[in-house]
Amino acid sequence: MGQVLVLNASYEPLNITTWRRATVLMLKGKAESLEEDSSRLLRPDTKLPTVIRLRYFIKVPYKELALTRKTLLQRDNNCCQYCGYKGDKLSIDHVIPRSRGGADIWENVTTACLSCNVMKGNRTPQEANMPLKTKPYKPISTINFETTKLINSGQHKEWKKYVIGWVR
Repeated sequence: MGQVLVLNASYEPLNITTWRRATVLMLKGKAESLEEDSSRLLRPDTKLPTVIRLRYFIKVPYKELALTRKTLLQRDNNCCQYCGYKGDKLSIDHVIPRSRGGADIWENVTTACLSCNVMKGNRTPQEANMPLKTKPYKPISTINFETTKLINSGQHKEWKKYVIGWVR
C-alpha cells in the first residue's frame, strides 16, 4: 500500500518508492503523475499517484542479478516447472545435468519439486519425457522481480503496461 512505480524519462522502470517521495518529486517539478489511485485522496482535489515519470533522464549502470536460490524461486514463482506443484519442498534442478557439463547459469537451472527432480534424475527433460512449463531465462533486473510480484498479486495491475515484456 502506498507504493509508486518510478519510470525514467524514457518510460523505463527505475524503482518503487513511497507515495510521499513521489509527491515530493512531483511538487518539485521533477516528475509527473501518469497513474493515480482514485480511491485514495491526498487532499480533496489530489489523488495519490501509483506511477510517476521523471522529467529528466537518469543513466543507470547495468548490474547483473546474482543467481541465488531465493532469486531463482522468485523467478519461477515458487512453482515446480515440471508438474506445477507450489509449496515448501522445492529444489534446484539443472536442465542439462552438471555431470554432463551443465553450468550454473540462469538458462540452465529451474525449480523442481523433490519427486520430479528424483524422477528426472541424470537426464535432460527430453530424455525423461518431462517437458518444462516455462523455459529458463535470465531476468532483466531486480525491479523486474518486485514489479512482477506486485502485479501478479493483484495489487498494482496498472503497472503492467509500463513493464511490457517483464511480467511472465
